Amino acid sequence: MAPAFAVPAAGPVRSVARPTTATTAGCSPVSRGAFVAAPAATATAVRLGGRRHAAWPRPALGAPRRGAAPAVAGGRTAPPPGTPYQLVVMATGDPAATYDYDVVVVGGGVGGHAAALHAVSRGQRTAIFTADDLGGTCVNRGCVPSKALLAASGRVRDLRNAHHLAALGLSVSGVSYDRETVAGHASGLASRVRENMGKSLAAAGVSVLSAKASLSGPNSITGSDGKTVTAGAIILAPGSVPFVPRGIEVDDKTVFTSDGALRLETVPEWVAIIGSGYIGLEFSDVYTALGSNVTFVEAMPDIMPGFDPEIARVAKRLLISPRPIDFHTNVFATKVTPGEPGVTPVRIELTNAKTKELQEVLEVDAVLVATGRVPYTEGLGLEGLGVELARGFVPVDDRMRVLTKAEGGSPIGSVYCVGDANGKMMLAHAASAQGVAAVEHALKGDTAHVVNHNAVPAACFTHPEIAYVGLSEPAAKEAAAEGGFELGKSLGHFRANSKALAEAEGDGMAKVLFNKGTGEILGVHIIGLHAADLIQECSNAVSQGTTVEELALRCVHTHPTLSEVIDEAMKGAVGMAAH
Repeated sequence: MAPAFAVPAAGPVRSVARPTTATTAGCSPVSRGAFVAAPAATATAVRLGGRRHAAWPRPALGAPRRGAAPAVAGGRTAPPPGTPYQLVVMATGDPAATYDYDVVVVGGGVGGHAAALHAVSRGQRTAIFTADDLGGTCVNRGCVPSKALLAASGRVRDLRNAHHLAALGLSVSGVSYDRETVAGHASGLASRVRENMGKSLAAAGVSVLSAKASLSGPNSITGSDGKTVTAGAIILAPGSVPFVPRGIEVDDKTVFTSDGALRLETVPEWVAIIGSGYIGLEFSDVYTALGSNVTFVEAMPDIMPGFDPEIARVAKRLLISPRPIDFHTNVFATKVTPGEPGVTPVRIELTNAKTKELQEVLEVDAVLVATGRVPYTEGLGLEGLGVELARGFVPVDDRMRVLTKAEGGSPIGSVYCVGDANGKMMLAHAASAQGVAAVEHALKGDTAHVVNHNAVPAACFTHPEIAYVGLSEPAAKEAAAEGGFELGKSLGHFRANSKALAEAEGDGMAKVLFNKGTGEILGVHIIGLHAADLIQECSNAVSQGTTVEELALRCVHTHPTLSEVIDEAMKGAVGMAAH
């Protein structure tokens, strides 16, 4: 029988569920140096007396050794009997190889950052290529600075809303803002968050490599500085960039993507936003609060096509109709010609989506292109591993392993891809969850957890907010028809919530979609005050399989809080009355 701390000789190390903790008591120097390898495995690290050592020898399990006790990293010899250690085993890679790192991450955004921190917390020698863009899109050009703009502009909107203030017995006059200071708030926040991310990597012991990286093999990466490093597992997290359709000329002055809009270099009098998804809707909130008129240009038949249809109708009533916003649907912006700020307007040619004929020409002060994002995979070297991209996305399986192709492809066991580049769910927190899951799979193999993307929430940070998790109502109806069950639907209302009424914010609703037979929650959609925070309870319920009955009967919600909107919806699902 193998010693208590040894990896079992039979079968690949992927059968090992977790790191092993034991001591060296009663073991000879030979056996203490021989525990680190087994079929199809690479051992990576050992903790001795609470300190991590990263380079034990890697002979086959039980292989005879001669001479002195084996040396650990730094030239130290094996510890005396009784020293506690933790064995951490990588489940991927060439069993005969010795790598520079156990895990190397390519991309310093939220997904890559999460993967790197998780890997090092699991005792892995970890490096991350950041290409001088630590924080990635989310921190530098996305989630973080946009929330700063929304916070500042939201205060302006609130203070200028005389009707709302009067309901609270308040009045304010002469509300103004300084554009440069608002923009500085956004850029300053991004800088602080980026700095904190760098500090967290340094504190954890992650090696930060500022070069741009390219795969030079299934276990090797070459940086733009010409240096090559090897790793037992490689996690790609290159992120995405704004998509600009053909015919649209971006000059970053009068025509720009979200990257340029976040700098808030101007507040145009009239801005057209091409696309009415999350990005476009949030920027319409910012611009109208600061005094702009907005025109949406949407290729689909209805505005806000990515939202649940019922929620979109409520959003139109709350976020579009009362504001200086109009829209054109079923049209493409086939040609956009930049103007000269303060001199000539931007010219937009609108083409009918059905007839493909020129329908109208708009002239505006500025255009924001918010037509989605595309994966940034240029220069990654995936073609050298025989990978066929799927519409630009990196094909992966449920374990985040890169596949040679989307349909019928084989996994490349040592290479993973997380975040926007794999196209599964282009959200920062989804990327983070995928990064953790990729590391877990590299360590544990198929015993590791799989990310349940149906339980990952999404939010639009307008005023009021929109959030959801799971299926939309049309998708839930389709699932019910295919599964042969009856779909249930229950609503909760902000107008019946004491906390919302205290804030004079009674607009909005929560909708729960569920399987009437089992109580399984299929989807939850919320529009209203702090919807982005309220959705988390529902996300956790979907993740853990909590039923509507369990939430209605066993979960107590604080009174008076906005969470009682969810309570009302869950109680309604089982025929209970909320009070």
